[in-house]
Amino acid sequence: MSASPVFSSAALSRPFIFPAHSSAALLARLDAIPKLAASITQASHLDVRPAPEMVSSGIRELDALTGGLPRGCLTEICGSTSSGRTSILLAALANATRRGEVCAIVDASDALYPASAASAGIEMGRLLWVRCKKTVPSSHFPVLSSLHEHNFGHSNQSILSAERGWESKLEQVMKITDLLLQSNGFGMIVLDLADIPVRSARRIPLASWFRFRRAIEHTPTVLLVLEQQPIAGSCSSVLVEVTGQRSQVAGKKPSAVSSQFSANSLRHSELLDEFEITAELLRSRLDRKQSKSVVSFPSRAAWAS
Repeated sequence: MSASPVFSSAALSRPFIFPAHSSAALLARLDAIPKLAASITQASHLDVRPAPEMVSSGIRELDALTGGLPRGCLTEICGSTSSGRTSILLAALANATRRGEVCAIVDASDALYPASAASAGIEMGRLLWVRCKKTVPSSHFPVLSSLHEHNFGHSNQSILSAERGWESKLEQVMKITDLLLQSNGFGMIVLDLADIPVRSARRIPLASWFRFRRAIEHTPTVLLVLEQQPIAGSCSSVLVEVTGQRSQVAGKKPSAVSSQFSANSLRHSELLDEFEITAELLRSRLDRKQSKSVVSFPSRAAWAS
């Protein structure tokens, strides 16, 4: 029985011997396999991914900075306490509900004040408010905690217990947000993590943010996340950092009270009427050239306006 050798380039010293009819069939089958080059599409022939639809945030200056809030994308608003995050949240929800969209807010720390939301123009009948209450053990109150630490020296256990409590709560928050995103029935979903400790928020797996981005990628939903520091990484399409500066206190001239926010800069007896918000665009993955990266705009209290 005649045979012909078929050599492998990986092992030229060890030829594989096949019968002649088998090698002919093998070569015929190899010739029938489409070439790799035929399945490669040139870059010039690829379809350009359409830019996402942009909707107004309700703040003209912020829209000029970012172009608005992109649908089907994740937008991060980060900043410290009293930096203007809540003002942007209320303006965005008010503008969305006025457009007739049903919105949802996952309030991780139960910080939303309904009276302020209604005063900002949010149509409460179109808003799903998911309140995430936290039960705080007595040992976490400042006075009792200090006595506990002094008498028993368990400060580290208290801190670890608090962190485990936040992480357990965040797990539920992320599950709720995932369910809302999968429903595809909301024009805007806000995830308010502004009062969550940074150390706990940074432990949210990057896979969760990637899943959120994929869930809304081809939907008209705007996902807006409020936080103290950026935590979504490359999964966010727009990242804006805000800072606040008080500019007017009731009964005083604006020039006499202009200063950066601090723990002791505003007395408890003073009523804040207006403060200046500065927004800086840290990242934008949208195909849009920015004319400037920093804008400022005022935010007035409901009683002042």
